[in-house]
This record gives sequence, C-alpha cells and structure tokens, in this order.
Amino acid sequence: MTKLTLGTYPHMLGFEQLERLLERTAKSGNEGYPPFNIEQTSDFSYRITLAVAGFAESDLAITVEDRQLVIRGRQQDDGEDRIYLHRGIAARQFQRSFVLAEGVEVGEAVIENGLLHIDLSRAVPETVVQTIRIRKG
Repeated sequence: MTKLTLGTYPHMLGFEQLERLLERTAKSGNEGYPPFNIEQTSDFSYRITLAVAGFAESDLAITVEDRQLVIRGRQQDDGEDRIYLHRGIAARQFQRSFVLAEGVEVGEAVIENGLLHIDLSRAVPETVVQTIRIRKG
C-alpha cells in the first residue's frame, strides 16, 4: 500500500510544511491528562480550557515553540513535612501541545477556579489579487 502525500497532487505546491505539521501532531501522542476543551468564541477566535486543579500559577508554563503551543505543569512536592494516610491526589507533571496554524496568535492566559483559559485569535486573511506581467523572451 502506498502512502499518499501532498506531493502526490501536482496542483498543490508548497504544502510540504503542512504535511510535516500533520505528522508531528500525529506523533505527539498526548495522553488524556489534563482534560481540556476547545471552543470557538467568534469567527476568528478560540479558547482552550485545561482542568488544572491543584496547580498554582507558578507551577504552569505556556510557550510557543515553532508554531506549537506548549503548556507544561509541574507541581512542587511538599510532602516532606506531611504524613499522608492516603494519597489519592498525585503531584504529577504534564505537557500538552497544540499545533497552531499560520496566523494564529496566542492572547492572554487566565487561571480561575482550577481552569486555565488560553485565548487564541486568527488574523483575518486579506484577499490578494496579483497580476503577473508577461515579458517577451
């Protein structure tokens, strides 16, 4: 069985980077923690909400690396001075990533009631009509 690539379609030029983005997304293998929602808040804006109960603002890091939004969480283990009879709430770390399309910008991030909200906006693309002059060779 042959693998279909965007290079298979001769009328689609310059989409090799899109193909690499799709492969990188498929390989990221995000596990199910923490759970998240993605909602469209307008025609050109989105909001990602992650359930990060137990994480302080200082335990979270949000970066954009090569058009990829990366959210990392790492809780400090304060268990040295505590004696747990049962520990069902683990202090675990996570990394959750989202591939951003060209023109998508990360806005503000707000944490409230154990939920981390990250707002994204997409620039409205301009319609460009370009006339190419033909010269005689």
